[in-house]
Amino acid sequence: MPRFDNQTVLVTGGTGGQGSSHVRAFHAEGANVVIGGIDAERGAALADELGPRARFARLDVTDESSWSAAVLAAESAFGALNVLVNNAGVQNPPATIENTDQATWSRILDVNLTGTFLGIKAAAPALRRAAGGAIVNIASTMGLGGTAHYAPYVASKWALRGLTQTAALELGRDDIRVNTIHPGVISTAFIHEPAAGATAAIAEFYSPRPFAVPRLGEPADVTRLLLFLTSSDASFITGSEYVIDGGLLLGPALQAETA
Repeated sequence: MPRFDNQTVLVTGGTGGQGSSHVRAFHAEGANVVIGGIDAERGAALADELGPRARFARLDVTDESSWSAAVLAAESAFGALNVLVNNAGVQNPPATIENTDQATWSRILDVNLTGTFLGIKAAAPALRRAAGGAIVNIASTMGLGGTAHYAPYVASKWALRGLTQTAALELGRDDIRVNTIHPGVISTAFIHEPAAGATAAIAEFYSPRPFAVPRLGEPADVTRLLLFLTSSDASFITGSEYVIDGGLLLGPALQAETA
C-alpha cells in the first residue's frame, strides 16, 4: 500500500527542480498534493499533469495571508493537511558582507527564514486538526558551516536549525514532528543558473570530484530522504538534522594512489 494514501501534502517552491521532484514522488505514493508557488503557469501545468489529486495554490511564502489561503485550499480540496514541506528558497548573488546591501539581506531572510516561520505558524493548527503530521524544512549544508560570499543565505539556513528545534518542542505533544534536511550541491537550476544579480552560477566554480561521492546530488536523492522523514517509519524522529551531501562536509577524499 502506498505510504501516503489519504494524506495531503503541501510543498512550497513546488514547481522548482527539487520541489517538483518532491510533489511527483508524494503523488506516486498516494498523496493528495498541493503545489505551492508563485509561478502560476508552471504550477497549474504540473497539477493538470498529475490529475485530480493535485492542486496548485499561488503562495508567496513571505505573506501571512497567502499562507492562510494555501492551507485553507488544502483543507477545502482534500479535507485535511498532514504534511508540510518548506522547500521554497532563494540564493543571494555572491558578495562579501561589506558589499552586500541590506535589501538583499532582508530579501533572502524574508523568503528562507520568515517564509518557513509563517509556514509553520499557518500549518500547525491544520496538522493538529488532522491529529498530527510532519513538517520538514529544507535547509542546506551552508547551515552547518560558514561559506564566504553567501552571508545572507548562510544566516538564513543556520537560523532554520533553531526554528526547527523550537517547533519540534512546541508541537511534539500534538504528534507533529519537525525536522530539517541539509542538501549539498543538488543538480537543479538553482545551482546551474546565476542567482538574481549574479553573473556566474555556483556550478561554474564548484566541482564534486574531490569528495567521497564524486558527483552532484540529484533531486531524487533528497526526495527519497524526505519521503522517509514524513512517513510513519520516522514516527520517533523529531528535531533532527539530516545531511545529504555525498560527503561534501567531510572534505576532500584521498585518491587511492596517494593514500
